[in-house]
Amino acid sequence: MARPRRNDLLIPLLAVLADAAAIVLSFYFSYELRFESFLVGFFPVTKGYPPLEAYLYGAAVIAPVWIILFQRSSIYRARRDVDLSLEFFRVVRQVSFGMLVVLSLAFFYRAFSYSRLVFLFVWVLAVALIFAGRALVLAYEKFLYRKGRELRNVLIVGTNTLAQDIALRITQTPTLGYRLLGFVAPQDERIESVSIPRLGELDDIAELVPEHRIESIIVCLPPGENDELARLISRLEGRTVQILIQPDVMGITPLRLRIGEMFGTPFLGVKDLPMTTWARIAKRSFDILFSLAVLILFAPFALVIALVIWAESGRPIFYRQVRIGLEGEEFELYKFRTMRADAESETGPTWTKRGDPRVTRIGRLLRRLSLDEIPQFINVLKGEMSVVGPRPERPEFVQQFQQYVPKYLERHRLKTGLTGWAQVNGLRGEVPIAERTKYDLYYIENWSMKLDLRIIFKTIYTILFGKDAY
Repeated sequence: MARPRRNDLLIPLLAVLADAAAIVLSFYFSYELRFESFLVGFFPVTKGYPPLEAYLYGAAVIAPVWIILFQRSSIYRARRDVDLSLEFFRVVRQVSFGMLVVLSLAFFYRAFSYSRLVFLFVWVLAVALIFAGRALVLAYEKFLYRKGRELRNVLIVGTNTLAQDIALRITQTPTLGYRLLGFVAPQDERIESVSIPRLGELDDIAELVPEHRIESIIVCLPPGENDELARLISRLEGRTVQILIQPDVMGITPLRLRIGEMFGTPFLGVKDLPMTTWARIAKRSFDILFSLAVLILFAPFALVIALVIWAESGRPIFYRQVRIGLEGEEFELYKFRTMRADAESETGPTWTKRGDPRVTRIGRLLRRLSLDEIPQFINVLKGEMSVVGPRPERPEFVQQFQQYVPKYLERHRLKTGLTGWAQVNGLRGEVPIAERTKYDLYYIENWSMKLDLRIIFKTIYTILFGKDAY
């Protein structure tokens, strides 16, 4: 798995800080212009001089609100191919909408009367300062790319006219933030516009992505090559890589369509990174805090459960099993043992069935209340799992399911979890794996912290009142 680029976090962070500073400064300079400058002679102060702190406190309240509003325009991300003239008009629109929020709050806040002239100055200065801040951040980002730092690795599939044009633009415009490593095509085809290596054919792409740490793939196949495109997407199932194709290459059913522009050319995105850098940080932070809280609260009961398991069926207390996680990596999953120690000595790996005679008496209770899963919070703390995500499967089952379940390996684009969207919708036990996979893919393509919290609450309800665990 390719490591996240540092500037994928740094550039959005700098943009947020620049906007916050610009908002506070716009309030401060607006106050100075209204009450401490020569403008007082043209616009006399008739209701006394308000304290500067009142406006600075207002700025501190408004800044987070505006930043949230700005975020809805997807401006806080790296590698935006920005035209500064368009960015200026975008800032004007965002600040104007933000000022409506300010005026609404000022109308309902009767404890202090804000100057309407100050608000006019705030609007003008906020546009100027926010635009200037974003221009500086953009200039710094382009500086990094010119120095060859933090570039995203790109692979081109195809050699047609569009591929030639895109290859030329990437190599001649390093400020876009991409590094073209090569192209994939049959042996007799070449990209003549630039000198880049041919890395292999389409059948080699699954090995090329991890070998060269490819992060974005640009598909430039001619119309009618839909079978090749479908084969490419199939070979990259389970890989965290961005795929961009031409809008006129259709005939497949993508997980999620996104129309976008790169290098001045429109593309249809059929697969994107499931989470941004900020989203990964938010989800990981939640995982750590939530897991620590559960393990601390559960600690007094862990010894009791361990003693009961030992008294009924001896050691081991914990059951360790190899599972498949993010990007197909193996890890050792922890559970309280709920079956006989030799449960699979004769049958080999099998799923648990209702009324399974291998389950012990205490194990049946632990499974009914899902208490056997508690040690998996250790896996979460280790970073091998998440609290919420597709349930991890054993390698033997993964080998089977990927043969006949469409897009099954796409489940591995996010960390596996203790609970998931499929489980809280009743798809547990002997429900067909193909049906579970549909719910897992929905979760991956629609992830949000709100959805995670919803799944956690539904999980608690299912544990208390559900009847599917066995």
